[in-house]
Amino acid sequence: MKPAVGIVVSNKMQKSVVVAVDRLFHHKMYNRYVKRTSKFMAHDEEDACNIGDRVRLDPSRPLSRHKHWVVAEILRRAKVYVPPSATASSENVTKVQQAGVATK
Repeated sequence: MKPAVGIVVSNKMQKSVVVAVDRLFHHKMYNRYVKRTSKFMAHDEEDACNIGDRVRLDPSRPLSRHKHWVVAEILRRAKVYVPPSATASSENVTKVQQAGVATK
């Protein structure tokens, strides 16, 4: 088997991720390209993958009943939203109060 590239769709297991791999094939009857998605479970030793990461999978020996792939590298990290911390918002409020602006 050759390496596969896909998007991580689940990382709720310890040292395992589920990766969706898209592929295109030519449909002879309709003369169109059709997209199909396969989901593979892969071994992630460092638990480094997050949902939305683009990863490269390498085939390996069977590691469990469903795991036959290993995450070789993370090609692109997903953009993760980090909300502003509560301390930063309280600091801004105190600065406004110190400046003499009336707050309701």
